[in-house]
Amino acid sequence: MPNQPAPATDWPGKRLGLPEHGPRSVARAGRRLIAVALDWAIATAISVAFFTPGDSVLDRLGNSNAGATLVAFAVLQIVFIPTLGGSLGHLALGMRVVSMKPGWVGPLRPALRTVLLCLFIPAVIWDRDQRGMHDRLAGTLLVRR
Repeated sequence: MPNQPAPATDWPGKRLGLPEHGPRSVARAGRRLIAVALDWAIATAISVAFFTPGDSVLDRLGNSNAGATLVAFAVLQIVFIPTLGGSLGHLALGMRVVSMKPGWVGPLRPALRTVLLCLFIPAVIWDRDQRGMHDRLAGTLLVRR
């Protein structure tokens, strides 16, 4: 029966054939949160540096442009996931985004994943394998390197 709770001996990714720990295991919530915070900080720095009016860095920090930050975040995700295997935050924390199907993740999966991630709600709805709705709908999985 598909809706039964997972037994206590199961781990996230077991039913997907992934190991409990180490390379290719499902990336856990703590790493994910730190990675997205790092990616958001990088996007904010880009937004402040290039898209916020003001004479000094202190003026720019007080007038942040949320739209530019969101666009910078999305562009960083869409560019780095297919080219490097993950965002800068993912890579810094030893994670990568993989396709659920064999082969390269391609450009469309990261684009869909990013659009859904920017909507925020899909990212906080997880299944028992700790895959966010954005990963499920895009056919991707965030694993440890």
